[in-house]
Amino acid sequence: MRKLKNEELGRLSPEEFREAPKIPVHVVLDNVRSAHNVGSVFRSSDAFRVEKIWLCGITATPPNRDIRKTALGATESVAWEYAESTPELIGQLQGEGFQCFAVEQATRAQELADFQPVVNTPIALILGHEVDGVAQEVVDVCDGVLEIPQHGTKHSLNVSVAAGIVLWEVSRKLSPASSKL
Repeated sequence: MRKLKNEELGRLSPEEFREAPKIPVHVVLDNVRSAHNVGSVFRSSDAFRVEKIWLCGITATPPNRDIRKTALGATESVAWEYAESTPELIGQLQGEGFQCFAVEQATRAQELADFQPVVNTPIALILGHEVDGVAQEVVDVCDGVLEIPQHGTKHSLNVSVAAGIVLWEVSRKLSPASSKL
């Protein structure tokens, strides 16, 4: 076994990435306070070819030194936009045909492993504040809640870790429908 060199990985340039097919997923960050977490979500979104990231409320936006530090260039490849109000954005996305899911612990939440995306229906995944999670007013307007099972003593995962887990699972389930990636 030999570790691959970067030039052997066949990665896309930022320009090629922007033109490449994406999974029909938008990531919505609801008042994420740490720019480092925002940068990490950009990096994971690049890895899974997410269509777009929405940065809402107090969430930091590029250009930002701390975002750049963890994104490692992903702010140049992944499309993003700022929206002041997360609930209003959710309504807009639903009007465009998106199914919107908060990633949170809630009554009637669906375990991530059991989630089956509807083919040809775009998805918005909403992740929240590091301490408070996704705001209740946002959960109230979502189509559902996805939960990552946890079995330790802590009540939550870091938001960027949760984003990576959810994006992996959703992209894996969309792969047959997204075989062009």
